[in-house]
Amino acid sequence: MSFIHVNIDDAIKNQKETRAGFGAGLLELGKINKNVVALCADLAGSLRMDEFIKEYPTRFIQCGISEANMISMAAGLTIGGQIPYTGTFANFSTGRVYDQIRQSISYSGKNVKICASHAGLTLGEDGATHQMLEDIGMMRMLPGMSVIVPCDYEQTKAATIAIASYQGPVYLRFGRPKTPTLLSADIKFILGKAQIMRSGNNCTIVACGHMVWRSIVAAEVLAKEGIACEVINMHTIKPLDTDTLLGSISKTHCIVSAEEHQLFGGLGSAIAEYIVRHYPVPQEFVAVNDSFGESGTPDQLMTKYGLDTSNIIEAVKKVVSRKKN
Repeated sequence: MSFIHVNIDDAIKNQKETRAGFGAGLLELGKINKNVVALCADLAGSLRMDEFIKEYPTRFIQCGISEANMISMAAGLTIGGQIPYTGTFANFSTGRVYDQIRQSISYSGKNVKICASHAGLTLGEDGATHQMLEDIGMMRMLPGMSVIVPCDYEQTKAATIAIASYQGPVYLRFGRPKTPTLLSADIKFILGKAQIMRSGNNCTIVACGHMVWRSIVAAEVLAKEGIACEVINMHTIKPLDTDTLLGSISKTHCIVSAEEHQLFGGLGSAIAEYIVRHYPVPQEFVAVNDSFGESGTPDQLMTKYGLDTSNIIEAVKKVVSRKKN
């Protein structure tokens, strides 16, 4: 299988917010699909929805600080054939409204796109109350819910557009800060189909969101030490691309998962649930270990809570050692 080449220097020079990718995707989607409507819980500026509102004011509903009502309204809008995109921070998009999502959207299979910004530790100075680290697990447990965590601006934009054509509820998770741009604008987003960012035969690294970039950098360092890592951008956590996963681990025979989420319930758990039944290999996890975050810069927090490039490198060396033993 071919892989996507990433130029590290170019990626660093071209940094953009994933939330801006959502705003750009929503605006473009408005032009090509008249059934798309947007709802927001008083955070339109933070989610970069302003241009959509300017162009399509009659297709936008400002719900105010009333997230549960926003979700219920979105569910109702689907009955008339509209495709609602809800927007607020990840902690409000899931934790505050889980009952409404479960009962009004997931249970009845409503075609709502739940778009969640400011996820994870990289929210930074807003602190633990806003740094949602449990949402992937919460959402992937819901029957029929697809879960997407894109890696950069371009993929967030492409995913925002693509999910309008998918019939069913979707949780789209993205972040606050600027991050390196790994993909070109012409790369198509395919729900449920992972991307191989780097080829290797010593260890598989599977990552999502901001951790894809860190995994690529880690693989560069490890290559200089003679450890060739295959890096997979598992942007869709549910449904998991088990074909790409199995193809890689049947070659490398070990795996490291990396995510900006709790150790429990997220990408790593989804992988472990699959490989333990189909192709058991050693696995190490790079994730937040049963802890809330705190206030700090994104880089400070990613380092303190074990989500840095050095942690991925350490995990790879550990899992490769386990494989040999």
